Amino acid sequence: MSAEIYNFECQDINHQAKSLADFKDKVLLIVNTASNCGFTPQYEGLQKMYENYHSKGLEVLGFPCDQFLHQEPGSESDINQFCQTNYGVTFPMFSKIDVNGSDTHPLYSYLKKQAPGLFNSQAIKWNFTKFLVDKDGKVVKRYATRTKPEAIEADIAKLLA
Repeated sequence: MSAEIYNFECQDINHQAKSLADFKDKVLLIVNTASNCGFTPQYEGLQKMYENYHSKGLEVLGFPCDQFLHQEPGSESDINQFCQTNYGVTFPMFSKIDVNGSDTHPLYSYLKKQAPGLFNSQAIKWNFTKFLVDKDGKVVKRYATRTKPEAIEADIAKLLA
């Protein structure tokens, strides 16, 4: 089954083209991230979830974004080093993108249309907004910044079953 999400191509953290079709038949948790944010410790929960569920079909995809109070000011190399050194991140990280405004990455335009936020808003309010995508490529839920990765675990387990 072909889903629209698999048509997107993104640059990974090392500036290599990566098709989301590479993640077909996986459950995806797509997150806009930042290194200097009050929610940055969520990297720990995201990594733990990745370790616990990756072998069962989960992919966590991190998309750094510097649109919220300049909380992701570094280069991709800086971001990658920060994530690995401080949180042992091994899940796929991508190049910095915009999630709002005229330069919104096409993937995020799609995600926001498929799973609007509170009051049907499409804007991403802050770092660490999360989108859950099922094995068929359907965006099933959007989670607010404050929702910790652990709180999403039951939804992920259900999609992996």
